Amino acid sequence: MQTEVKEKPRYALVASVQLPDVSDIEFEASLAELSELAKTLGFQVVQTFVQKRSSFDRTAYLGVGKLEEVSTFVNRGVRSGDLEAGSPALDPDTVEFDVLLVDHEISPSQARNLELAVGCPVMDRTMVILEIFHRNARSRAARAQVEIARLGYMAPRLREAAKLAGPQGRQRSGMGGRGAGESHTELDRRKVRDRIAELQREIIAMELERKTQRARRLERQGLGLGGVSLVGYTNAGKSTLMRALTGSEVLVANKLFATLDTTVRALYPESVPRVLVSDTVGFIKNLPHGLVASFKSTLEEALDAALLLHVIDASDPGFQRQLEVTDEVLQEIGADEVPRIRVFNKIDHVGDEAEQAAWTAELQQRYPGCVVMSARRPEEVASLHATIVSFFQQDLVEDELLLPWSAQQLRGDIYSHCQVLEERAEEEGSWFRVRGEPEKLRSLREQLNPGVQGREKEYWEV
Repeated sequence: MQTEVKEKPRYALVASVQLPDVSDIEFEASLAELSELAKTLGFQVVQTFVQKRSSFDRTAYLGVGKLEEVSTFVNRGVRSGDLEAGSPALDPDTVEFDVLLVDHEISPSQARNLELAVGCPVMDRTMVILEIFHRNARSRAARAQVEIARLGYMAPRLREAAKLAGPQGRQRSGMGGRGAGESHTELDRRKVRDRIAELQREIIAMELERKTQRARRLERQGLGLGGVSLVGYTNAGKSTLMRALTGSEVLVANKLFATLDTTVRALYPESVPRVLVSDTVGFIKNLPHGLVASFKSTLEEALDAALLLHVIDASDPGFQRQLEVTDEVLQEIGADEVPRIRVFNKIDHVGDEAEQAAWTAELQQRYPGCVVMSARRPEEVASLHATIVSFFQQDLVEDELLLPWSAQQLRGDIYSHCQVLEERAEEEGSWFRVRGEPEKLRSLREQLNPGVQGREKEYWEV
């Protein structure tokens, strides 16, 4: 009989320094975000320690008094009164804190001194995000990109690791090495550089392969470059909206960074022209620059898109910060010039109907042209669908085509690539009044009898 193994609860503490130029609202929002990141990693945050300082302590991030306070709390261990209502009863073997999470990126020496001072492993914000990306990456490209970011983060921390290992771990003889007295740290750094270079070559090869595959796919489907990309803050409901717009099964989870690999699906019901919708990795405040650079390929769907849907959580009091973060990252990857529609999602999470109506009116006044909706309301999804189709049809032209009775095999192509406004039968064949892309219409006319097409209208209407 197989016995079910229960996962041991993991408990975390959070520490953060509030600098003078950080408002209370922004500070609290950042702490809440770190708690969500911790939850994504499987930690339960028990206590948060905050300190107001003019700058971070250069030695151990926190001041001496706060270090003593954290150390005392760590040594006393987890108690039942620390846990939220409904949490499992404590077991004598599960009363220690597993980690202290720091809401900033700190230097290797600060992390080492902080760990020694409080007696608990330390993870800074960057390390937390890297660990989440490492666990959630599925494709070969995503795994390679995460490994590059992790190696880049760990390289400057090798010296501190060597200090913890002691004198015996720092030096090796010259035999077999690069020279007399080459340190393990130097060897490790060289291995890291070589591995990063190898991964970068692999990523370049994968990017070329992916671009070729995308070009073939678009050519096979008769589509032009572009489509729709969902961008925005992580956990803003992009995957839920993606599933609603495309009718596909996409992972939907109430945790940060549930989606790392880009997902591409066709807009459903399909339209003319056929539109592809892609979901991208979510943005977050203080996203490590190494990850922004290494994850460019997961965001390049946004660069190729003809339209961006900037998804924002309408129920989040700090949504303005989400807007700023997304705008900054889009600018950093060069996607800030792509046409964009702001979609305020999760309006159904805002109070009752009266409060939702009032908040919708305010958002529409503050952000003209925005869409306020819930991805769980079919009628509002249908309205957004119509808005997307209208955007892609604005450059279509109207024309008339004559399909001779001898070329009826092209009827399917007309319906596949054009919006048929009217069809009528005449002696020569079927006349179609259609709306479509200029290049596609030109291609269809070339396939039809040129002599008969002389009767076709000579004008184009937008």
